[in-house]
Amino acid sequence: MGTLTIAAAQFAPVDDPAANLETVRSAAVDAVSRGADLLVTPEYTSYFTAEIDDRFVAAAQPLDGPFVSGLQTIARDTGIALVVGVAESGPADRFRNTLVAVLPDGSIAAAYRKVHLYDAFGSRESDRIESGDPAQLAVFELGGVRLGLETCYDLRFPEVTRRLAAPEHGAADVVVLPAEWVRGPGKEHHWRTLLTARAIENTVWVVGVGQTPPIGIGGSVVLDPSGVAVAAAGAVPGMLVATIDTAVTETVRQTNPSLALRRYEVTLRD
Repeated sequence: MGTLTIAAAQFAPVDDPAANLETVRSAAVDAVSRGADLLVTPEYTSYFTAEIDDRFVAAAQPLDGPFVSGLQTIARDTGIALVVGVAESGPADRFRNTLVAVLPDGSIAAAYRKVHLYDAFGSRESDRIESGDPAQLAVFELGGVRLGLETCYDLRFPEVTRRLAAPEHGAADVVVLPAEWVRGPGKEHHWRTLLTARAIENTVWVVGVGQTPPIGIGGSVVLDPSGVAVAAAGAVPGMLVATIDTAVTETVRQTNPSLALRRYEVTLRD
């Protein structure tokens, strides 16, 4: 059992990686002042425009490029771990939508490449993004707490969270989900409902971190394993901080042992 204090910074990244890196640095300093062990920022923190087009491909960087190197420096300078969404270099005409987890010593603990691309609600991420390997299981440990990673549209596929949380797979205590949840009719309801469902059905902590308007909805939230929001934000830029306590998880699972009572397994499709 363990505790971990997590800060979620929601904002709207711009099309300037250097400016976005400074936003992360400021958020990290703020998070440390609030006692956080981990800072999480939205999907596409390194670079964002309203259209997923060739500009994204041109702006994408390798994981040993200046943006992630900058994250490593921020982690070492401030002593806080980071989970940040980046546009990672891919094949010539594509990039990868990647989450990078950086430990306080600057080492990269995990990298998750988004599996379920947002080909829905009129968008076509697959036109420019290379999908991640469905077999990847991005889980890392910080302060005795296991954290699993998924991204935005992955949330609509419950088996992603189930693999992260199931003891025979990821055994994550917390699922961290950065997003750029696009605004639209009912989208705030979808976001909060699905995050809450993933927490309840897997009896895990869930941290959803969104971009703010004009494109995203904001709505960052930390949910306990029974689906109760222990911290939540609206649509404006800002930061929320909450402490994860795995003792709460154990109490919830004694009352609702849903993971132990499962009769079905999650398997990969060919």
